[in-house]
Amino acid sequence: MPEKGAKTIRRPYRGPVKPRDNGPKVNGKITAPEVLLIDENGEKRGVLPLEEALDLAAEAGLDLVEVSPTARPPVCKILDYGKFKYQAQKRASEARKKQKTVEVKEIKMRPNIDVHDYGVKMRALHKFLDSGNKVKVTIRFRGREMAHTNLGRELMERVREELGEDVKVELLPKMEGRQMVMILAPK
Repeated sequence: MPEKGAKTIRRPYRGPVKPRDNGPKVNGKITAPEVLLIDENGEKRGVLPLEEALDLAAEAGLDLVEVSPTARPPVCKILDYGKFKYQAQKRASEARKKQKTVEVKEIKMRPNIDVHDYGVKMRALHKFLDSGNKVKVTIRFRGREMAHTNLGRELMERVREELGEDVKVELLPKMEGRQMVMILAPK
């Protein structure tokens, strides 16, 4: 028992430890008493006891892999598990390569922006849209500029008109605190 006045340190309860899902069950890890077997040639052999399916896989010199564990009875295939895993990794990496991530880039302006500065911001905006990214145009108001939010709205309209039909306005200009925001996306 701890001394009087001493604090005990308690760790928060994080719940039970979940086992990792390391892919499909193979050979001895399969627990179902009966399985629907598909042989190495892709032909359906029918519902067989697990032991018989394991014997057929051993005869072929391959593994018995549970490909559909939720089916009743579970579907198992006779195949080379190493090759199966390699092909699955390859498919996953191809899917990641083809995936296009759309970023949201931000252009910040002030309501009384200079002509040259406006041109620089518009060139950056065109570059972002051409590369397929969405653009968040933000106009920040300070102090007394809050009384002239109409200037910000006019600036947003000017940006929208200059871009023309090349863009789709996802979020019309709206005030969020001390700034006005508009989101544009390429067509």
